[in-house]
Amino acid sequence: MRGRLITFEGIDGCGKSTQLHLLAQRLQGLGFPVRCFREPGGTELSERIRALLLDAAYEIVAEAELLLFAAARAQLVRVQLQPALRRGEIVLCDRFADSTTAYQGYGRGLPLELVQACNRLATDGLQPDVTVLLELPVALALQRSGRGDRMEQGALEFFERVREGYLELARQEPERILVIDAQGSPEAVHERIWRELRARFGWE
Repeated sequence: MRGRLITFEGIDGCGKSTQLHLLAQRLQGLGFPVRCFREPGGTELSERIRALLLDAAYEIVAEAELLLFAAARAQLVRVQLQPALRRGEIVLCDRFADSTTAYQGYGRGLPLELVQACNRLATDGLQPDVTVLLELPVALALQRSGRGDRMEQGALEFFERVREGYLELARQEPERILVIDAQGSPEAVHERIWRELRARFGWE
């Protein structure tokens, strides 16, 4: 039986990593086999690409950024995600292809058809069963994030475009993308997510 792929999306500082781990703990407590990954990352090659992408010492043009993210994702999908899903595991991923569409497409302004073509190649057609989009005002998200790495040092207007890009994707695919209010305590946000996923998958 094929497993489930659940991805977490949102602008930097929205709480994706925290919510992913809270969900993983809950599912493991119920006896589900769970694997957790982050993007870019999850394989040796992908982690090395991640270090390049987040290093503030490098000035990376938008096209190179797009291709680096795609390369890291292509490795992760084929080496980790697809095998885990074939084993019937629940795979939780901190970012996936929607991040590239939001950041490099809407944020950087690269042509969306080009971004989508890169995503199709990188993902080998793999689509999340559900994407949890953690929605938070940009000012609050950036206050939380600390703005330390290269990606987090973008201008406020850049992150506004990214946020709007995510919301546009949610409007286009409401069945897949769950928009979750990320304000409040981590526990309160987790309960909002859990209610939606429990109803979707019949988890108890």
